[in-house]
Amino acid sequence: MVENIPCTDLEQHSCIQENASVPRLIDRILAKSEAVLTSNGAVLATTGKYTGRSPKDKFIVRDAVSEEKVDWGPVNQPIDEEVFEKLYNKTMSYLKNQDEIYRFKGFAGADETSRLPIQVVSEYAWHSLFARQLFIAPTKDELTRHKAEFTVLSAPGCKADPVTDGTNSETFIIVSFKKRVILIGGTEYAGEIKKSIFSVMNYLLPERNIMSMHCSANVGDEGDVALFFGLSGTGKTTLSADPYRKLIGDDEHGWSDKGIFNIEGGCYAKCVDLSKEKEPQIYDAIRFGSVLENVILDENDNPDYSNTFLTENTRAAYPIEHMDNTMVPSVAGHPNTIIFLTADASGTLPPISKLSNEQAMYHFLSGYTSKLAGTERGVTEPQATFSACFGSPFLPLSPSVYAEMLGKKIEEHSVNVFLINTGWTGGTYGKGGERIKLSYTRAMVYAALQGELNEVETVLDEIFGLEIPRHVPGVPEDLLVPVNTWDNIADYQEQAEELALKFHRNFEKFTEASTAIKQAGPLYRKTIS
Repeated sequence: MVENIPCTDLEQHSCIQENASVPRLIDRILAKSEAVLTSNGAVLATTGKYTGRSPKDKFIVRDAVSEEKVDWGPVNQPIDEEVFEKLYNKTMSYLKNQDEIYRFKGFAGADETSRLPIQVVSEYAWHSLFARQLFIAPTKDELTRHKAEFTVLSAPGCKADPVTDGTNSETFIIVSFKKRVILIGGTEYAGEIKKSIFSVMNYLLPERNIMSMHCSANVGDEGDVALFFGLSGTGKTTLSADPYRKLIGDDEHGWSDKGIFNIEGGCYAKCVDLSKEKEPQIYDAIRFGSVLENVILDENDNPDYSNTFLTENTRAAYPIEHMDNTMVPSVAGHPNTIIFLTADASGTLPPISKLSNEQAMYHFLSGYTSKLAGTERGVTEPQATFSACFGSPFLPLSPSVYAEMLGKKIEEHSVNVFLINTGWTGGTYGKGGERIKLSYTRAMVYAALQGELNEVETVLDEIFGLEIPRHVPGVPEDLLVPVNTWDNIADYQEQAEELALKFHRNFEKFTEASTAIKQAGPLYRKTIS
């Protein structure tokens, strides 16, 4: 049987590299031809056919520990203990037969009172570099006392046989909360390592009355904290990288009774169309020690971020210290402002709207966006999706657990909440619509964070019931009201009503929500068939 703290038998491996330095890992990466070095010093790896997460291949072991707690369903797929044991043994046997393996010991969680000691054992040196840059590295003293409470075994070359192993494909991502082990096999996409640990934290932190969140965070000179919720591709990393505010973290945070803390020690940025002009902080952070995934190089070994030959989900992983303006340690006080980000491909949601507390809970539970190409296997163009709490793929517990915690904190700390659409305007994706300019979105974010929109005059969106500011400095007023940007009002009306009905259909499953929250959705309520 698997022990609670596994991998003791790997200690006898003839060549296990533990917490190797960045130069040492890069040396091994190049020596083993796992990746190449770009002109800016970053390591560039390609991940084969899996260039995004594989949600249909992710499972949680159903056992005495998880049975009554996990929100079972299409997201949290159950798998038997016997299947896990078999794949664990298969994975361990595979790793022990490798000439060289790598182990990173570190932490998830910048708050020392609630952090999780973890270890990532990997087949690839570049995966170990990824883990080193994305999680929190221990000091020398901490390393001598480190005892992992959760283990990731990453073995891309270990492939499952669906017929005999009980999986859906050759790929498997399996979490056992009883054994405190994560198995990853059959995929080279490093994001599975990061998101698996996040899922674990989303299970463990609420037990300690700590809100776990899929969001980025930054803080101003006056200590004012902002959170940016949103799925991949909506702008969390980009918008939280602000030269005038210190970055706390770009993707995963906890909110305790003391304030905010980063779960990670690095950033995992989408870098499609990245440029120094538009996103200088992120652009300059990609240097020696960083990991690029699936980026194409030009003839001079320069990353060509506009080339999406392999995928639109090109990525850059780098330690938070590569950013010029960061909060060290990555902890801060309670938020003053929360921004929900969505990339609406229908072109009908307002670029910005101020939410009441009930609307905040409605849109948090809805978690609407248009899933962008490449973020998951098989997604080739934007698809309307509702991801509860803006992070459903990573939530082992019922969304109501997280929503209830957030609602209490918003009320307790009088937090202002805004919904910002970073998607399309003037038409739908591919049919006359244009992506809202980043400069306009930044102006909206700035106005929200500065309190300039708290008392501004608003106009009611008659379909979505949202309060739209009539004026935002630096943003054309016609852009603020979506119908004004469309050439054909009837087309706008059709698309907006269709999206409103999708909101209503999706929210039907939240039967435990209060009447006030249920009524905080779109005003358009045509009979739903």
